[in-house]
Amino acid sequence: MTLWTATLLTLGVLAFSGGAALVPGTVGAAGEEGKYDSLKRFSQVLDLVERYYVRDVPRKDLINGAVKGMLQGLDPHSTFLSVEEFKEMQESTSGEFFGIGIEISSENGQLVVVAPIEDTPAHKAGLKSGDIILAVDGVPTQDMTTQEAVSRIRGAKGTEVELSILHRDAKAPEVVRLVRDAIPLISVKSKMLEDGYHWVRLTRFSERTTGELVDALKEANKKGMKGIILDLRNNPGGLLDQAVSVSDTFLKDGVIVSIRGRMEDASREYRAKAQPGDVSVPMVVLVNAGSASASEIVAGALRDHNRALILGERTFGKGSVQNVIPLSDGAGLKLTVALYYTPNGRSIQAEGVDPDFEVPFELPREEEKAHRLNMVREKDLNRHIENGTSGKDARPASRADDVKQALEKDNQLRMALQFVKRLPRLKDIQ
Repeated sequence: MTLWTATLLTLGVLAFSGGAALVPGTVGAAGEEGKYDSLKRFSQVLDLVERYYVRDVPRKDLINGAVKGMLQGLDPHSTFLSVEEFKEMQESTSGEFFGIGIEISSENGQLVVVAPIEDTPAHKAGLKSGDIILAVDGVPTQDMTTQEAVSRIRGAKGTEVELSILHRDAKAPEVVRLVRDAIPLISVKSKMLEDGYHWVRLTRFSERTTGELVDALKEANKKGMKGIILDLRNNPGGLLDQAVSVSDTFLKDGVIVSIRGRMEDASREYRAKAQPGDVSVPMVVLVNAGSASASEIVAGALRDHNRALILGERTFGKGSVQNVIPLSDGAGLKLTVALYYTPNGRSIQAEGVDPDFEVPFELPREEEKAHRLNMVREKDLNRHIENGTSGKDARPASRADDVKQALEKDNQLRMALQFVKRLPRLKDIQ
């Protein structure tokens, strides 16, 4: 299984560190030692720890710690997965799991929010890309592995977890209490903004994403399609094959993404193929700093083929490929095996995808918000007459109301709608 996950499971603690006395006869130039000599050293250290360490530690824990330390020294995304952790990773891309719906990464020993998943407790609580998680249930996260943090944050549905959060624009941390819930598996949402212009939102790339996208596009086509806004903001990534098939839905031919690794079998080129259901109407793709990995593959492919206009903010910049390798005992290994490149041969690693038009997201003006909150209404007056029909036959919000509200709150979406209405059709671009 090949994953592009901006979060999943980074390690941040060395199993063995310096500061101890040297054991005679074990010092040598690393470059001159063979595998046997290195393993002999490891065996000696393991024996010394088991015999003399102040506490009795199970050998399994020592071995797992050593493996984690080895992988931690490689990069932020390579990691050892215990049996439980391996199962959790599989559930996060295919089955139901419970938590708060957040993708995290490790940066300089700190746990950083890559993106909250839409319609989850984290999203509803206002957590945003770039927020720093300082503590989980009072336990400091400094140098905590991302997998340990994931294990602490996940839990049974209905239980509570407390996070200490430092928002990007804040001077002091905030304590946020969230109730764990089922993380929604639906990854595609769509809405018609104006006659013929559709907003298609991808929240992540799971096993069902392309199928859900195709269904959404079929429904949109029944209503008439003049243009599409593909929203990849705060989409932290997911499965490689889904990034390729989503891109292929909008491309007739050409390279989608190429992968280059040290081993020959780790290098591959993925190409688009013409299909009856290919969509060719004008497109705008929305991205931001929470758009990572698989999202960047799609944005990079559509940009390099001049298939879509990219609007928003620079993406996260995760351009590495991890293979998840099952081990014989049910555990797993997530190992970085390659880097990926856009059709033009550009690596996105640590750089991201720059939008064609940079449009920072703007929150509604605070003074307007405060004004709306402080306005006196009839219900605020003393001895006001109660509404005898309140709660009875209340008119539900219409689709038009939902669209109006979405556009009012989202300047990037408003701009994308303006652009897509003015773009020529694909045949005119080419």
